Amino acid sequence: MNFQNIIMKKRNGLELDDNEIRFFIKGYTDGEIPDYQVSALLMAVYFNGLNKRETLSLTKEMLFSGETVDLSAIEGIKVDKHSTGGVGDTTSMIVAPLVASCGVPVAKMSGRGLGHTGGTIDKLESIPGFKVELSIENFIKQVKQHKLALIGQTGNLAPADKKLYALRDVTATVENISLIASSIMSKKLAAGSDAIVLDVKIGHGAFMQTLDEAVELAKTMVEIGNGMNRNVVALVTNMDQPLGFAIGNALEVKEALQVLGGEGPSDLKELCLRLAVEMISIGLKIDSASARKKAEESLGSGKALAKFLDFIEAQGGDADYLKNPSKLPSSSKTIDVISPETGYIKAINALELGLCAMSLGAGRETKESKLDYASGILLNAKNGDFIVKGQTLATMHLSDSLKYDPDIESRVAGSFEIVPDKTDSSTKLILARVCESATDFY
Repeated sequence: MNFQNIIMKKRNGLELDDNEIRFFIKGYTDGEIPDYQVSALLMAVYFNGLNKRETLSLTKEMLFSGETVDLSAIEGIKVDKHSTGGVGDTTSMIVAPLVASCGVPVAKMSGRGLGHTGGTIDKLESIPGFKVELSIENFIKQVKQHKLALIGQTGNLAPADKKLYALRDVTATVENISLIASSIMSKKLAAGSDAIVLDVKIGHGAFMQTLDEAVELAKTMVEIGNGMNRNVVALVTNMDQPLGFAIGNALEVKEALQVLGGEGPSDLKELCLRLAVEMISIGLKIDSASARKKAEESLGSGKALAKFLDFIEAQGGDADYLKNPSKLPSSSKTIDVISPETGYIKAINALELGLCAMSLGAGRETKESKLDYASGILLNAKNGDFIVKGQTLATMHLSDSLKYDPDIESRVAGSFEIVPDKTDSSTKLILARVCESATDFY
C-alpha cells in the first residue's frame, strides 16, 4: 500500500477504507511513515473531515495500537468520567469518590494539566505522598478493595494517539471534531471501563466555543462509544466563567473538600451531582431520582468525604493534610485585586484567569515547567454579583521567589466585565445531554 495515495485520496475528499486507516496508524506507530507525510494527511483530514465510519475505524486502530486494560476481574459495572478541560474544574476529585461511596466501582485514568487548564493528577499531587504510578495489577486490586483508584496514562496505552497528538499540536490540526473525539475515546476505551460519562465544556475557558460544536463533539464521542459496545453519556456544560471560586492545585483541593463535606460553591456542587447521577444511574441500574438521592445522602452523611480520604491513603497520600486543610501547600504572598468601579458583574473571562493562574505558577507553560502547588487565584465574586469600587474581586496566591509580573494584577481585574445596571447574568450550568437515543437541550 502506498501512503502517498492515501494522502491524495483524502486530499480529494474521498473516504478512506479500514485497511488504509489501519496501514496509516500501524505504519506511523512503528515509525515506518515519516512525520511530514502524516502531517499532510492530518491537514487533509482537517479540511475534508472524516465520516462516522472513518472516525470509528480511526479510534479502533488507535485503541489497539498498544495495550488495553481488562477490568473484568472487578465486580459490577465500571464507570469512568472525562472532562474536556476547563478553569477551576475540580469535578473529578469530587465525583469519583462520591460515586465510589455509592457502591459504583470507578477505575479512573486522568491526565496532567497543560496551559490554562488544570490536571486532576497535578491537583492530587499537591497532597504530600500521593502517587499515581500504580501497576495495572495494583490498580485493579485497589478498585476491588476500595471501589476507586486513579492512575496516569501509561506509555503503552494508545501510543498512536500520543504520537498523533504531539504532531497535531505543532501542525495546526488540533481543531477537528473527528480527531479530537478519536483521541479522547481511544484513551478512555483503552482504560477498560464499561461506561463513560463525558463532560464537554463550552465557553471562554473551554476548547469548544459554540454549542453546535460542543454537541457535535459529544455526539461523535457517544457514537464511538456505542460502536465499541460501551454505554456513553455526555453533558455539555458551561465554562464561560470558572467553576467554583478556586483556580490552582492546592486551592482546588481545599474547595473539593468543602463540596465533599456537603458545602462549597453551588455551581461546582451541582455539576458534580449531575455528573455523579449519570454515573450512579448506569452503575447501579437505577433511575436518576434514586441516584440523586443516593448522591445527596452520601455528601450529607460524610460518606463521600470518607471515601476520598480512604482513596488518598490507599495511594500513599497523607490524609492528615485533608483533615487539616491549612497544612496543604499555602502561598507565602497574597495580593488582593481591587474592583476599579461599582456595578454588577456581567461576565468573567475564564480563559484569561486560567492564563493568569498559569503565570503565577499554577499551570505549565511547557511540559517541563515546574508547578507551584500553592499558587493560584481565589475569586471573591461571580456573574451577577454586585461589586463596590475598592472591593476585592479576587486574591492572587503566589510565591515570594516568583519573578512577579505586575501586569497580572490588571489582567485579573480586566477579566471581570462590570456594568452599571443589573442585567440577566444567569448562567445555565448544563446546556445539553447527549446519549445514544436522544439529545436534550436545557
